[in-house]
Amino acid sequence: MLELAILGFLAEGPLHGYQLRHRIARLSGHARPVSDGSLYPAINRMVKARLLARRTEPGASAAQRHVLSLTAAGHRELLRRLRDADGLEITDSTRFFTVLAFLSQLPDTADQHAVLRRRLDFLEQPASFFHDGDRLQRAEDTDDPYRHGMLTIARATSRAEKSWLREMLA
Repeated sequence: MLELAILGFLAEGPLHGYQLRHRIARLSGHARPVSDGSLYPAINRMVKARLLARRTEPGASAAQRHVLSLTAAGHRELLRRLRDADGLEITDSTRFFTVLAFLSQLPDTADQHAVLRRRLDFLEQPASFFHDGDRLQRAEDTDDPYRHGMLTIARATSRAEKSWLREMLA
């Protein structure tokens, strides 16, 4: 998802590596911080693959700064990744939110809706954090107040997301 976030933010305009890291960190939140040890190797791989261009400009002090921008190939890759989002990109909420953050980059509404339909289909499958044999555990089925809380919050979040998805697809 790091590469998708890089492509997505650079589709909005050129950025310095520090600015890019800051935006990715705000998107992914405290749960999945981005380190220089993962960001800069990803950027280097993407520059080598010609998905990104890097140019040097003078910095505020003596150090030069590298400005990153999306190439035409990088833009095509962004659109492909968004259009083809599936698997964990649909089922993992953090990954899906990264897809969602840039989904408006897809010019075709039908492609956008196909991604949203995949997420809605996933959310409509019965699920629970806990299982009692073959039976899914509901919030009402547990005496543990913390598991009850987890299940209650998950149910409310799922209902809200499904409602929004249906509205978007209408």
